[in-house]
Amino acid sequence: MLVFDLDDTLYLERDFAFSGYRHLEGWVAETTGVTGFGAACRALFETGDRRRIFNAACAELDLADSPDHVATLVSEYRNHTPDITLAPDAAHYLRRASRPMGLITDGPEQMQRNKIAALGLENHIAHIRPTGAWPDGFGKPHPRAYLEMEAAAAGHTRMIYIADNPAKDFVTPNARGWLTIQILRPGAVHDPTPPDEAHAPHARITSLDVLDEVLETLQD
Repeated sequence: MLVFDLDDTLYLERDFAFSGYRHLEGWVAETTGVTGFGAACRALFETGDRRRIFNAACAELDLADSPDHVATLVSEYRNHTPDITLAPDAAHYLRRASRPMGLITDGPEQMQRNKIAALGLENHIAHIRPTGAWPDGFGKPHPRAYLEMEAAAAGHTRMIYIADNPAKDFVTPNARGWLTIQILRPGAVHDPTPPDEAHAPHARITSLDVLDEVLETLQD
């Protein structure tokens, strides 16, 4: 079974961020009369310092940055209907793939389900596990999602995981005997360098257009 990560694997995570900032631009303007919030967030994102962006944008625009107000901004951001699209190579691959496929993704459940719906992934992927549906502690690298994918495959196929973030994506499937592939997309938000050999993928690609070719090499 071919199992994908979501963010920065099938689409660019920054596109969700920019969609959220556009949503907040309208929401903040409507609720406070202040314009420019979304643009301030995007400018802060582009600097590379992405901690406490909403607090910094509030300070820049003289808006309240109380914990309650920031929590409301976070909720609006996470729960908005995102304007995002699949990466072209991902769209092409999913349309023509014939093998069974799964998806494992971390993050708040509703936010990830909104992304899944916006990208139309349920039309292509039968087995979808947003780990945010479970209690804290079951996100990657916890084995629960990987075990559920193995159960869905019922031992009929080699397990393969394609993802972007070596800090958490590959260590568990590596230990369970899966093949692991890291996709390196320009604009991805996470450091692509594995912290040690246990976290390293078996191969790296820059496009899903070459995935099948790489898999043939690995499985020879």
